[in-house]
Amino acid sequence: MAGRVLVVDDERGVRESLRMLLGSECTVVEASSVDEGLAALAATPPDVVLLDLVMPGRSGFDFLSSLASVPDPPPVVVLTATRNVATAVEAMKRGAADYVTKPFEIEALRIKVRQLLTRRALEREVEALRARVEDGERVGALLGRSAAMREVFRTVRRVAASSATVLIRGESGTGKELVARAIHELSPRAAAPFVALNCAAMPAALIESELFGHERGAFTDARERRVGRFESASGGTLFLDEIGELEPGVQAKFLRALEERRIERLGSGTPIEVDVRVVAATNRDLERDVAAGRFRADLFYRIHVVPMELPPLRDRREDVRLLAEHFLALAREAAGRGPRRFAAEALGALERFPWPGNVRELRNTVERAVALCEGDAIELADLPASVVRTERIESLREAVRAGRLSFEDAVANFERSLLLEALEESDWNQTRAAERLGTTRRTLKLRMDRLALKPPG
Repeated sequence: MAGRVLVVDDERGVRESLRMLLGSECTVVEASSVDEGLAALAATPPDVVLLDLVMPGRSGFDFLSSLASVPDPPPVVVLTATRNVATAVEAMKRGAADYVTKPFEIEALRIKVRQLLTRRALEREVEALRARVEDGERVGALLGRSAAMREVFRTVRRVAASSATVLIRGESGTGKELVARAIHELSPRAAAPFVALNCAAMPAALIESELFGHERGAFTDARERRVGRFESASGGTLFLDEIGELEPGVQAKFLRALEERRIERLGSGTPIEVDVRVVAATNRDLERDVAAGRFRADLFYRIHVVPMELPPLRDRREDVRLLAEHFLALAREAAGRGPRRFAAEALGALERFPWPGNVRELRNTVERAVALCEGDAIELADLPASVVRTERIESLREAVRAGRLSFEDAVANFERSLLLEALEESDWNQTRAAERLGTTRRTLKLRMDRLALKPPG
């Protein structure tokens, strides 16, 4: 253990004993009176205080009273020679975290101090994480300045402090795992494991073993004992993506594990205690699945304690620029080279595109553009054909509305754009291009002649 322990006791022998007991594992500071202890506290705040209650002059109760005005006071373990329970209760009422009686059990005291130092270090780590959160635009790896995302950030901050089960809903690619990680990183469990499992990516025959583990010989291929995700996440957070894909039998075992906080490995009858905070996610309509009998109602209500809804990217277009520039910076850093900015036309196209694949699709698009771009700025031509086509349609629509283009010319331009794209993607093979467009080769040829479209060269 590491940290700083302040010992406040008027008996020199007690102070020296505690320094010898704890000094090899942490820094021990000694004070022989309440006044000396308060001075040491003000000079360099300790992580834990070991405090004698009965001392000449001011007592340990005076020290506890003075702590009330100290911001973020350290936990105090009271050392008392009396076995009077009322004295210990009074000390706890005044803010003491725990107490031991003299003569104290050496190993028990060492464990108690170690636990308090660990808890103190974890609290400071969580506070440091919270301090780095940028209000309004960032929580963990989540980015956004839209009203919808600010509401998500507020919910993440509120729910992180509890151990309540969270159900995150949203379309594929909206960042459900990022939300789960942010909840974990801002929680008191941040120093413990975050374990993720995509239920849709795991064959139904293996999901039970993956969750609960198995003993050697539990089934044909079980050649050795394996620890499951529940055990791996003990003390931390277990994130189950696409929980709606669980088979009914696994749903029942999963519910029992949540309720009893214990699991059994496959092939074993020995229960194993687990301390896990569960965050689940889905893009399915679980209420409909419950009504259809595909998802257990009791499990649904057990995981639906704190529901969260992630908005699709098309409903928060004001976040696209922020996300695109963030992904550009990440891609440049990973590649060690690449464009530094977006051209105005390219950025406008990104902001107007509906992003059916949400944030994941935007990130992939930016990474592709960085790989293809040869200049200092990502241009419209560096973006995928789907984004370019949408931008052309939007440009035509705006031109018609502004009176710069007739309706007939806009339709002809749109048709030309569609035909050219299909022909170029098919290497000007008219049969394949017609199939891509859902028409016949004869109809395609008639339209090509009308629009004077000919292969290059």
